[in-house]
Amino acid sequence: MLNKNPAWRYLVVIGMLLLTLLYALPNLYPEDPALNISASRGGTVTEQTRLQLQQTFSDAGIAAKSVELQDGKIIARFSNAEQQLQALDQAKNLLGRSYTSALSLMPATPAWLTAIGATPMKLGLDLRGGVHFLLAVDMQAAMDKQLNDMVSAFRSDLRQADIRYLSVKADLAQGQITLSFRQSEDLKQAATLLSKQDNQFVITESVEDLSLRVALTEQRQREIRNYALEQNITILRNRVNEIGVAESVVQRQGADRIVVQLPGVQDTAQAKEILSATATLEFRLVDTDSDLAAAVAGRLSANADLYHSADGRPVLLEKRVLLTGDHIIDAVSGYDEYSQPKVSIKLDTAGGNLMSDASKSAVGRRMATVFIEYKPGSELNADGTAVLVKQQEVINDATIQMRLGRDFDITGLNSPAEAQNLASLLRAGALIAPIQVIEERTIGPSLGKENIALGLAAIQWGLVAVVLFMLVYYKAFGLVANVALAANLVLIVGFLSMIPGATLTLPGMAGIVLTVGMAVDANVLIFERIREELAEGRSVQQAINLGYERAFATIADSNITTLLVALILFGVGTGPVKGFAITLAIGILTSIFTAVVGTRLLVNLFWGGRRLQSLPL
Repeated sequence: MLNKNPAWRYLVVIGMLLLTLLYALPNLYPEDPALNISASRGGTVTEQTRLQLQQTFSDAGIAAKSVELQDGKIIARFSNAEQQLQALDQAKNLLGRSYTSALSLMPATPAWLTAIGATPMKLGLDLRGGVHFLLAVDMQAAMDKQLNDMVSAFRSDLRQADIRYLSVKADLAQGQITLSFRQSEDLKQAATLLSKQDNQFVITESVEDLSLRVALTEQRQREIRNYALEQNITILRNRVNEIGVAESVVQRQGADRIVVQLPGVQDTAQAKEILSATATLEFRLVDTDSDLAAAVAGRLSANADLYHSADGRPVLLEKRVLLTGDHIIDAVSGYDEYSQPKVSIKLDTAGGNLMSDASKSAVGRRMATVFIEYKPGSELNADGTAVLVKQQEVINDATIQMRLGRDFDITGLNSPAEAQNLASLLRAGALIAPIQVIEERTIGPSLGKENIALGLAAIQWGLVAVVLFMLVYYKAFGLVANVALAANLVLIVGFLSMIPGATLTLPGMAGIVLTVGMAVDANVLIFERIREELAEGRSVQQAINLGYERAFATIADSNITTLLVALILFGVGTGPVKGFAITLAIGILTSIFTAVVGTRLLVNLFWGGRRLQSLPL
């Protein structure tokens, strides 16, 4: 029996190595310190803005590697962090508060590699540096919002059913809604109507004062809290993506907490500004019946609320909310037929129905968009977190030209920049419940570099120790195992760079160190099996063939059980645990491939196909 390699095996192994080597190459190019500049409310990024920045950097003696306009944002790259910080100060002085300037790290991958989708490994916060926030979601605000929405829905349902009522009011302190009627017949009809709504209400009738008290069931309250948390996570991801922070982490922690990690961002103030930009929106009709001057003087109508625009202009709006921003699924800025800036809105089905019903009788009236944000105040909650203070501002009001549906335009904006900023705000979505930062940590890039250096040192020393042992103990066969070990590292780095969502963390580097030690286990099993076959009097070629065949079952058993553990860790773990699990899983699969397929290719190439009396083993 002569051991020879079929041509397809050469093609598979060489093809796999070349592919992973190609995708591992971007990791040889260090990232550039950069500024990521985007427009916030009131600003716009244009080619003129880019030229002004470039000239400002040049006048300040800052040699920027490049200042480019990409996807409505300016990316300025620098040679070192010192230039990056100097450029940040210059950008803030030039652009002011109408722009957000975030410190970041940008890959320096050559264009030809980027063209084929080759990018560096995504590094976690512990290796790249950045900021970490723990956010608390105000669940009480979510419940209050739900009750206010129910008030509007109940009024609409009662009108459609032709049921007369005196009032529908929300008691936020008690967490219930009170409906008052003049006649007992209307009371019974309303109770029957509300009881049909999926058993989500606890309804209490009071015949004495002709009222209904409606509260949410415990199950429905849990659903609202969970929905608020999940939607906030989605919207925060959209917000972070809007300003271009790469490889961010936004994930749930517990019942009402969200973890946000922004790798490469070193300015905590700017990072907080990114998060504080998350807010809610409301659409309301402008109240033209009440006296604006009297409202400003403090004599406010019971059916209206007083707001102010960005320039301080008072605006009187109806209490009824037509629509909230959580129904918006898309928004695009553009121009109308008169070349005036506009924002085209697209709603989900439920939002389209609400807007259609609300605007049916409001054609020709003005509708205002209210921007609402919550900021920490001086008072504290029972858990020690700051009480959030609600701040509201009218960002635009425009005339309703026709009955609106799922698609409509917001006009009357002051500039294209305002339209672009409003569209960006709406696209990213409105928070279901307000949030606040209760914990923050900053990991500097120097600490990240130190972690990488220590991790690489551990991998190198582990590799050196394994290489020396294999050379001394297995001689020429040890050299084959070492070649396979080097190929294994290339495969791991290549696959980590290729897999979307795979992030290398410090525990992940520990997984690679562990893989270096485990990678030769299969070779040890094979080589020892070959020695046993030779000791039993087998020929060299028989010993090689039987050694690989009989060792494979043991190799598969030991590695599959470890792979299952890695998959379980990845499924139930979070953060660092997942980082360790993914590198361990990839390392197991690549080590099996290099040991069973790769080393056999080399052994057959050097010692197969010939009649030998002994092996250098």
